[in-house]
Amino acid sequence: MSNTPDTNAETSAAAAWATAATVLAASGTRTVFGLPGDDMYALEAAHRAGLRFVLCRDQRNALFMATGWAIQSGGVGVAVVGKGPAVTNTLTGLLEASASAAPLLLLSGGTGAQHRGSGAFQELDQLAVVAPLVKYAARVDHPDRLVPTLHRALLVARHERGPVYVELPEHLLAEAVTPAGEPAAPVAAETPQEVLAPAGSAALDALRAARRPILLVGGGMRHANGGREVERLAERTGAAIFCTASGRGTVDEAHPHFCGLAGLYTPEQAAPLWEDADCVVALGSRLEETATFQWPAGLGREVPVLQVNLVAADFQTMLRGPKVLADAGATVRSWLTALPEEDAGGSWAERVRAVHTGIHADGRALLDGLAGSPDLHIAEVLRALDAELPADRILVQENGLQDMWSYKYPLYSCHAGAGSVVPSEQTSLGFGAAAALGVKLAAPGRPVVAFVGDGAFAMAAADLPTAVAHGGGLLYVVLRNGGYGWLQVQLDQRQEPVGDHAFVDPEAVTAPAPQLPGLHQVTVRDKASLADDVALAWEKAAAGEVVVLNVPVRLTDAMFGADVAGGDFPVLAAPAGK
Repeated sequence: MSNTPDTNAETSAAAAWATAATVLAASGTRTVFGLPGDDMYALEAAHRAGLRFVLCRDQRNALFMATGWAIQSGGVGVAVVGKGPAVTNTLTGLLEASASAAPLLLLSGGTGAQHRGSGAFQELDQLAVVAPLVKYAARVDHPDRLVPTLHRALLVARHERGPVYVELPEHLLAEAVTPAGEPAAPVAAETPQEVLAPAGSAALDALRAARRPILLVGGGMRHANGGREVERLAERTGAAIFCTASGRGTVDEAHPHFCGLAGLYTPEQAAPLWEDADCVVALGSRLEETATFQWPAGLGREVPVLQVNLVAADFQTMLRGPKVLADAGATVRSWLTALPEEDAGGSWAERVRAVHTGIHADGRALLDGLAGSPDLHIAEVLRALDAELPADRILVQENGLQDMWSYKYPLYSCHAGAGSVVPSEQTSLGFGAAAALGVKLAAPGRPVVAFVGDGAFAMAAADLPTAVAHGGGLLYVVLRNGGYGWLQVQLDQRQEPVGDHAFVDPEAVTAPAPQLPGLHQVTVRDKASLADDVALAWEKAAAGEVVVLNVPVRLTDAMFGADVAGGDFPVLAAPAGK
């Protein structure tokens, strides 16, 4: 419910949201996600401004979709909700957008100034609730402030890379909006694409001195490597290339210097490179725990870690090494102008290329070994998808017990134009399943596949009708182990039983998704049918349908199945000789 303005105020009420919609349209926004307040002014304004309003069933999913759209497109994702509990329902989405450094604008309704403190319906101090999770939060209490506040919010979201929040309380809807400047003027700030390394640059000196360098590419480099400058820098310096999970798709993973993901997901063959590196160059990464998991103790102490970030708060100050406060892509281009143009040779570059080759040989050996087993393995599902899907597919992932196989390079590889969108270090359950629709709307001409567990899929299932309405050509690959597999593994490894609790239901392994008009489902029958089932699912998706490919899996088919469960992270065995 909302306090409805009187009849005489309806024109100005609509004008407030109409002005907001005009500002959004002028900024380049074409799609808005959300669930509007009861007065429908936001929905009407979006319609009149020519914005596509993707009506969601769940506000959290709306934020996930807008975040997926922002990550894939590089633009500002926009979500619109009502007030009170509608705002609190967005908090997990704001947390995910913040941790993903995704530019996102959340617009909400709010209690009018004349009713605050009176126990008004759905009254909440929304600014206090939202502020810790966003880069900028504002309540527009005077109509003259609407346009400049939206301009500021869009600038902060776009250039500080994170979520922002603007509240339009109900009393604003009863007042005429006075434009400040030109509401339709695009909001932009000059962002120089050239960075000049200063004379005596400590960062450049460290790079020149390195004989065994590693380049670590983070999510801050997404959309910043269009000229393949990172690969060229690796060739000039002989460096190994690794990426964080959120940095995938930035570099061509077929490049002979690419050696997989960092930290938790480091291929076994690549681990010695980290032991022997004499310089690590982190490009656009916050160096969170997953990316630095089991790093050698000397990194950031005896061995410098050179960091390049656009925002100072993103630096890991406990690691020793030069820090460059600049756009990572522009910085790499400046380094290329200062380094010799010939490719580096030497034993380190040869070793890096040998590791790349060995990782691929290990991947083939793993799949060949699994081929002789009567059981279907998730690694084989990834191979079947790779064989069937076009090269430019985008895999949208979760971070659960078994969908985590997609993080194991080269079982899934971002080469030949392939992409990846993953949850942040927060790994919000259900993010990938919901975000896939936002990714699809941001890249309508590309194949988009959500590779998710059944627990995450169930949390996003409220918006399956939304996907059917807007997401033609979207494929969900749902790994069905009966529920929350990661938690079940943790429980099963307890020395003492904990009651009769269970996080999975064996009967649910064969359960399909809800039956909906316009939703096509395919269930993998067994190993022998896998190729045909994947081909059928993709045929339907390529024809414009939303498809769910149900894949029954065993709990024991886990990427870290041989390791002791350790809560947030598996307890990995120490490398031989260590």
